[in-house]
Amino acid sequence: MKKKAIFNWSSGKDSALALYKTLQHPDIEIVSLLTSVNKQYNRISMHGVRAELLEQQAESIGLPLYKMEIPEIPTMEVYEEVMRKTLKEFTDNGVTQSIFGDIFLEDLRKYREDKLAEMQLEGIFPLWKIDTKVLLQEFLDLGFKTVVTCVNERNLDKSFAGKIIDEQFIADLPDDVDVCGENGEFHTFTFDGPIFSKPIAFEIGEVVYRKYEKPKTDSSNTVCDTNDSDAFDYGFWYCDLIPK
Repeated sequence: MKKKAIFNWSSGKDSALALYKTLQHPDIEIVSLLTSVNKQYNRISMHGVRAELLEQQAESIGLPLYKMEIPEIPTMEVYEEVMRKTLKEFTDNGVTQSIFGDIFLEDLRKYREDKLAEMQLEGIFPLWKIDTKVLLQEFLDLGFKTVVTCVNERNLDKSFAGKIIDEQFIADLPDDVDVCGENGEFHTFTFDGPIFSKPIAFEIGEVVYRKYEKPKTDSSNTVCDTNDSDAFDYGFWYCDLIPK
């Protein structure tokens, strides 16, 4: 019998390639995509993509979508409670695996696996420890297309927001930026490729700058990467994608 799994879908390129690989696996049945959505703005957390485009992705892929709504900067307790309730809905219906597109962040994988173990779930990481340059080339060779929706200003300037990832994009990246943005340098929205029945149509909209305010409570207790003393000293450039 196939093992039932949920797929943690960010809408970006790593998710798309990991999903492509998982769909080739004969022993796994993906019962749903699972995506964190900013409740305040109805956009994908961190990626800043409108939920309408996320829904179109899921429809084109042909899988159910579960949108997990969370506050903009939730505490770890709030995030974990929402996640626990969400996962319980799936485990109560026979789900035993949770799949991620993570590549090499050891601490993040350990955190995920520890929390999943509490719910008797197994974490699956189809892209784990594969060279990111190899992964991105495979992604492009397969015919996937993706656009940059968010860049961290510590790593990239405004001009990268809204760019399609191609060979020129790779050549333009600074040497200290991972080509897959695995360290949070940038995030993407994948709009075409072998997992889609049809491309997702959109127009490039406004590029806006956002700097998040430091929470009044201990910032090290938030889901965001706030362990660094300068965690709220920088902002992000977001490219709005407008559904067509």
